[in-house]
This record gives sequence, structure tokens and C-alpha cells, in this order.
Amino acid sequence: MQAQYDYSGKVVFVAGGTSGINLGVAQGFAQAGASVAVMSRSQDKVDAAVALLKAHGGEVFGVAADVRDYAATENAMKAAQAALGKFDVLISGAAGNFPAAALGMSANAFKTVVDIDLLGTYHVLRAAFPLLKKPGASIVNISAPQAFIPMEMQMHVCAAKAGVDMCTRVGAMEWGAAGVRVNSVTPGPIEGTEGMKRLAPNETTRHLITETVPLGHFGTPDDIAQACLWLSSPLARYVTGVVLPVDGGWSLGGVSSSFDGLKKAFAGAGKPA
Repeated sequence: MQAQYDYSGKVVFVAGGTSGINLGVAQGFAQAGASVAVMSRSQDKVDAAVALLKAHGGEVFGVAADVRDYAATENAMKAAQAALGKFDVLISGAAGNFPAAALGMSANAFKTVVDIDLLGTYHVLRAAFPLLKKPGASIVNISAPQAFIPMEMQMHVCAAKAGVDMCTRVGAMEWGAAGVRVNSVTPGPIEGTEGMKRLAPNETTRHLITETVPLGHFGTPDDIAQACLWLSSPLARYVTGVVLPVDGGWSLGGVSSSFDGLKKAFAGAGKPA
């Protein structure tokens, strides 16, 4: 990606920023000149992400913490602030997913996804707010089409991501007076992500999904990064409380259609998780 924005002198914290879409977003900000902090549960993933991001030449900080643990999340953010300075942008993207019928997963499996996606998002937002509370600050939650489109085999994710988008809207209302904007980005089918590896594990399922994307192809992590860069820039200074699909038009009708076709491919996915 060639940087089209200048984030020199800005500090960006990316929760879940060590793999997939979130690492792509972290790279986008690093390439645009920002100092970037990344956080995830795995120290190995944190170390690998830091090494990758440092290749772009800016300051990078990595910390291992679980978004389900508020105290650990808060401490991780304070450490990042001490290392890099007051935050300008927060990207909240920690998430979990697996295909499973509502009656085919355990109660604990449902709770796990809600704890990571929804409770984790609240923890990240709540802990970060005092560290970026200033005019011009931006929060972007990485959501999913399941937030507003019901899908079989995804009750847990639909419930969690719907809550994430409501956190976005209420956060925009409550924090606008402080100058903090809060938005969501909802990625569609994105190449090379863990989510798509689980939902489209072979060429047959990839083809089923691709057929239902109006633009006719999967997106890339850079497509999501570009949306986050715009939303967090002065170009979007009057945009808050928005849930922005970046999905090639998939959410216009293809999501449900592709999942109808994928149900047969999920024959073994309804087992208790």
C-alpha cells in the first residue's frame, strides 16, 4: 500500500492488532507515519507483529493482554501511552468466531464469543477513553455484517457484533462533547483472514461466497485499513456514529445467500464447540 495520509506525530493503538485485518490496519497506520501500539493475547504474535511494523520505520510498541480482562487491558494501554504518548486513534478489533448451530454449541462457547467481541470491545473503549480524550480523537470498532444481518450458524456472533455497533452509536453520542468520534467498520469477505479460513475453508466455499459479492472478489486487509485511515483523518471530522460496510456490496443481499449455500459445507460445524 502507498500511504495517502500523513499520520506523522500521531499515536495509534490497535487492540487485536497482531494478525489478519487488524494487523493490516496497524500496517496502514505505520506506513502513514504513525507510532503504533498493538495488543493481543499471544506474546509470540505480539513480537512478530512488532518486528513487521518496525520495518516501516516508525515507533512501535507491543503488549500481550486479554481484552476479557479489564485490568490487564487498562494496564496494557497505560504501558503503551508511557512508551509512545497520548493516543490519537484507537482501533478495537479483537474478535472470535466459529460456525455453529445455536443448539450445537455449548453455553460456554456462546459466552466466549460474547466475552471477546462485546465485553472485550467495552473494556477496550472504557480503558482507552481517558488516554485519548481530546478534540480530533478517533475510535474505530471493527464489526461484522452479522451485526445487522441474521445468519444461521452465527447466533453468537450476531448477538455480540450487534452489541458492538450499539456501543459505537452510544459512544458517539456520549463522547462527542469531548471531541471523540466513534465509528464502526464492517468488513466483508477479506483475503487471508482467520475468519474466512473458517467460513470458507476450500475453493468450493470460496466460490459460493465470491458469487454473492457484487464486485465479484474478496477484499484485502488494506481495504479495511484505508477505511480506518479515512475515518480517523480530518477528512472525516464530521462523521461519527457510522457503521460503514467495506464489503464489495456483500451486505446488500449476498451475505444471507452465501450462508444458505454454505450450510451444507458446515455439516460438521453444528457439533458442540
